[in-house]
Amino acid sequence: MRVERCSSAALVFSVACLTACREPVAPPVQTTPSATPMNTPTQIPSAEPVASSATPAPQMSGVSFDDDVRFLGQHGAVKVLSAESGAKIAISSGHQARVMTSAVMASGKSLGFINRAFIEAGKTGTPFDNYGGEDRFWLGPEGGQFGLYFPPQKPFTFDNWQTPHELQEGAWEITDESATSIAFSHTITVKNYGKREFKVHVEREIALLDSARASAQLGLPIPEGVHWVGFATTNRVTNAGKDPWQEKTGLLSIWILSMFAPVAGTRVIVPFDPKGTGEIVNDRYFGKVPADRLQIDGHGYLLFKCDGQYRSKIGLGPARAKNALGSYSEPAELLTLVLYTRPEGAKRYVNSMWELQKDPYAGDVVNSYNDGPPAPGKPALGGFYEIESSSPALALAPNESATHVQQTFHFTGPREALDLIARKVLGVGLSELPPG
Repeated sequence: MRVERCSSAALVFSVACLTACREPVAPPVQTTPSATPMNTPTQIPSAEPVASSATPAPQMSGVSFDDDVRFLGQHGAVKVLSAESGAKIAISSGHQARVMTSAVMASGKSLGFINRAFIEAGKTGTPFDNYGGEDRFWLGPEGGQFGLYFPPQKPFTFDNWQTPHELQEGAWEITDESATSIAFSHTITVKNYGKREFKVHVEREIALLDSARASAQLGLPIPEGVHWVGFATTNRVTNAGKDPWQEKTGLLSIWILSMFAPVAGTRVIVPFDPKGTGEIVNDRYFGKVPADRLQIDGHGYLLFKCDGQYRSKIGLGPARAKNALGSYSEPAELLTLVLYTRPEGAKRYVNSMWELQKDPYAGDVVNSYNDGPPAPGKPALGGFYEIESSSPALALAPNESATHVQQTFHFTGPREALDLIARKVLGVGLSELPPG
């Protein structure tokens, strides 16, 4: 299976589309990592862009984007990409090439989750170095006999959970940079529960999207009066080892996780195929999700309450998942969408359940996590929520590569305008959602 070959129905785009403002580069397949010297980075201008003349964006609680950028700048280098409309994203190479946060307009609210207390403490090597970040690169699976986040022979419990150090420590190298995009590379070595070692070369490009590309991906023009920001990460992994990745010793997946700061009334909206086979949703990751936190509509969507106060997680497999999901807060007039690549015919996804599994390749394509205390008397990890997407399980030969793209959009504005976007992309109007 070639991960690069995707369904025409999927809302995807190539590396060339991401870099349309630069010289397009065809995504290489089955090649060794480039030995070309990296380009000299250029300094992104810090001048404020002209604000949009659209309807003023609603005010939401929380810190501003500029405040978060100032804070991050006190703890390392941060790059800010800005659109003419005033939309912005902040990126940190020192925090493993994460998109740390974004805003729909100049001096707007910071929409990503940034764990200031953890960053200020300056810790590394903890079970989870939770810096935050609106888009971060990880590898799956998490648990199971081929999991990467538990020591061999140890029970799958919270006390034994350990994020691979190379996924959360150290800066990534900047290899290319422009006013609207930035690229990184890094080589990672990880070992799974069965003691199989993997050497992985990662190339990651982050690009701010303009209105033309955003409209093409969403399938409609962005309505008048809406403030928005959109960006994409193209994540390419190469088997940099000497042996092929095989099912019998464990496969990896590209796993992209988006951490957001909850605002009042936030619910994740996950469309699903009502004609698909098997269970609609896996809500057993950290105990059965209570009915008041998970609503399933038989017409093809579910709602998951995300307030950062109750630890729970859901996932949808390839027979049910569609290529978009999102979240909505009516009080904040904030709609968030996440789109991702779905290779045609892909059915084998790594299983991240915290247990020895009957089928380690019957995992989920998309997930959503709501933070909260892991046990009575223990603190939460930070009080955020996540939207996540994964590539299929990757059976790569030496020097073979695979790519996974995730796009994130935030929209603020009148409910009627946001309703149009939600209907088109998620298949359900905001006016149809039950009270929650």
